[in-house]
Amino acid sequence: MAEVATSATSDQLLVVIDPVARRADGESVRIAKDVLSGGAAGTKVCLPDGPEEFDRALARRGARRPVVVGDDRALIRAVSLLHRRRELAGCVLSLVPVGGALSLARSLGVPAGAVGAARAVLEGAERRMDLLVDDSDGVVLGSLRIPPVGATVREAADTDRPWLRTCHSLVRTLVPARPSRTVSAPERHARLRVEVDGQTLVDLHQPVEAVSVVPAAAGTARVEVRPLSVGAEASPLLAEGRTVTVSGAHFRYRADSFVSGPVRTRTWEVREGAWGLTVPTAQGTGRFRGP
Repeated sequence: MAEVATSATSDQLLVVIDPVARRADGESVRIAKDVLSGGAAGTKVCLPDGPEEFDRALARRGARRPVVVGDDRALIRAVSLLHRRRELAGCVLSLVPVGGALSLARSLGVPAGAVGAARAVLEGAERRMDLLVDDSDGVVLGSLRIPPVGATVREAADTDRPWLRTCHSLVRTLVPARPSRTVSAPERHARLRVEVDGQTLVDLHQPVEAVSVVPAAAGTARVEVRPLSVGAEASPLLAEGRTVTVSGAHFRYRADSFVSGPVRTRTWEVREGAWGLTVPTAQGTGRFRGP
């Protein structure tokens, strides 16, 4: 891991540049580093070669304010590490978004360009946000969803490698359509029990097409269950609460950019104002619930 340091005084930054960002857009990385180094009293730049060095750099930040230069996954990795170390409450993260997957960063109010995001790091304000924490100590910054069974792995591959979507579309265009085959029930829907604050929203006897959990009012999450529609479209089932438990047959779920599972049961709890992110000053008042 390469490190570059300048003199550190009152406002000291630890700039951790994700290796994916360096490969994706080296010019934006250089601009961000120049703006941060020129505007802070002291800046230490770390260039980790992989996830272990990324984690080690954040863990050894000392009194420096951590700045992540990278995409959504780099931000999620930083929040996850600080949560596992029980240091999230006392640490304000900053992000300069560089890379391909930046939808979460945009939804959180981080400026898109390297210059604007770096200036927000130097001049912005802290915004406290809720966090979903599961019973395996995993975190969700934005949204959680369980799509139709069998779709999660394909979606994850397409998201991580956008060129796959292009290839899949091209193949569908060039290859003649085959007669449709009957899709078995396990591939089309799932049978899950969804409980919100201990109250059952849907049980195993009702097949569902999708479940989504997103931040709602202070300290709560909004849960939407879409039952399998037969004939007329079924109305979604809605609820809000602090804890959400999903159980049933083995299922996978998508938390932000990551696909996890299969698991038989998982519980998520909303932690109000659990983490802080630096955003432009006009946005840094009050608490933000998420995208």
